[in-house]
Amino acid sequence: MPKYCATVSQSTNPLAVHGMVTSPNYMATQAGLDILRKGGNAVDAAIAAAATLAVVYPQMCTPGGDNFWLIYNAKTGELKALNASGRAGAKATIEYYAGKGLRKIPSRGYDAANTVPGVVSGWGEAYGYSRSALGTKIEWKDLLAAPIDYARNGFPVSTSLSYWSKINVDPSDMEFRNLQRFSEFAGIFLKKGGKPYEVGEILRQPDLAETLSVLAERGADDFYRGSIAKKIVADLEKNGGLLTLEDFARHHADWVDPISVDYRDLRAYNFPPNTQGMASLEILNVLNNIDVKSLGEGSADYYHAIIEATKEAFIDRDRYLSDPDFVKIPLEYLLSEKHGREQAARIDMKKAAGPKQPLDPKGDTIWLGVVDGQGNAVSLIQSIYHDFGSGIVPAGTGIILQNRGSFFSLDPKHVNCLKPGKRTFHTLNPAMMLKNGKPYLVYGTMGGEGQPQTQAAIATRVVDFGMTPQEAISAPRWLYGRTWGAASNDLKIEGRVPADVADELRKRGHPIKVVDGFTDTMGHAGAILINQETGVLQGGTDPRGDGLAAGY
Repeated sequence: MPKYCATVSQSTNPLAVHGMVTSPNYMATQAGLDILRKGGNAVDAAIAAAATLAVVYPQMCTPGGDNFWLIYNAKTGELKALNASGRAGAKATIEYYAGKGLRKIPSRGYDAANTVPGVVSGWGEAYGYSRSALGTKIEWKDLLAAPIDYARNGFPVSTSLSYWSKINVDPSDMEFRNLQRFSEFAGIFLKKGGKPYEVGEILRQPDLAETLSVLAERGADDFYRGSIAKKIVADLEKNGGLLTLEDFARHHADWVDPISVDYRDLRAYNFPPNTQGMASLEILNVLNNIDVKSLGEGSADYYHAIIEATKEAFIDRDRYLSDPDFVKIPLEYLLSEKHGREQAARIDMKKAAGPKQPLDPKGDTIWLGVVDGQGNAVSLIQSIYHDFGSGIVPAGTGIILQNRGSFFSLDPKHVNCLKPGKRTFHTLNPAMMLKNGKPYLVYGTMGGEGQPQTQAAIATRVVDFGMTPQEAISAPRWLYGRTWGAASNDLKIEGRVPADVADELRKRGHPIKVVDGFTDTMGHAGAILINQETGVLQGGTDPRGDGLAAGY
């Protein structure tokens, strides 16, 4: 992944009591906060923020992607999980791709758009829960008002959107980065003459405004069984795409049970398969057996311990993770205290574990968090996989379709092999920590392979070292894995990590690559800390992105 470096933090430990929103774009945060001020709850605000991001942050998420929710209901004390990821279409088979001479699903184009987008079903199902369980008085159409306005009347292009637009119009990279070859994409996201938008220029998306207006008027179901579904499928059929009206009509989001482990005196929650939430929890489960505080935050021992715990967690993830409707996953064992102890015992604090299977550089995402004045909380993650997804925009819709299904394997023996109706392995995983049964830390990040690693950084820095959310997010980060075009894993560390720490990690066998001090290679993270004694909410957002944490 190329480097985009932020230079200024958008937030410095904002405090509030009535509500807090953090997201990777200031317009989305403001949209969510506006809903809270109007009397909406955390779920309402999350929908408004997520829908706004689907307009102003199209490089990371659109209505053509997937999302996953953790929702805490303060009235009942219940934490619920909502899986709004799409399944592969009936025509999406290994035989189909093999018949085209392909050994891997393409990353871009119509063949990459092989799973039904789940985002809108997530918004709709969450809103239904807000009405039935939380008693909201906010109307559905009001949640889409801000994104409709931004799509119709335009918004100033952010640093991140401008950056990702520029690197995706590379004529020398016909397979991946040359998105101007898709006429609908070029017509929306490039200016006349094919130039990408610069920071501060106004981008308008009239087709998307119309699509969102239809959703506001007719409800989320129109995306799957109405006029929007028909527009999407008509374009796919015209261009040899795979998804059908029947695929859309069969789609539904699912309420599932969150998974959890103890971490110190807290309970850490995450999302079950088909997401890598199990890996995020396994890292904490390993670290439960290590006195992290005694290692010293930012020391070579600190980085080494978390990196080695990550390797242990990724071994299990890559062996088992897939759609649990198709594959049996031994979650109880993988998250058990016994397994955590065994994993921790294999860590040599003086030597890095040997080379692992190269970790695929996975895509771009948004995470947002909301806590309202009643104590309801949302941790939400939403994505189209690679930056700008498949690059395909069905004519007249303004919606970029995700390429999440390109991560399916075409090897029938692979745990994540492609099958119709199957959900693929997802890197997306929203996180939340509870203390005494109530939200204590709402947190998450974008960044594919980096998500479990950054979650571990935030959790340990807040819980073990007492940092504020902003301090934990802004502190130097690392990423074990690889980036686009790399053949093997390395350990990327930000240049702010002291040279002696980097040298010590090299001595222990880590293949160090020093990157810029603030790079979004590390993802855009966010967090909200809840003081359970005073009710004060403390937010944080990532200086590596265009985000804002704000409350009132």
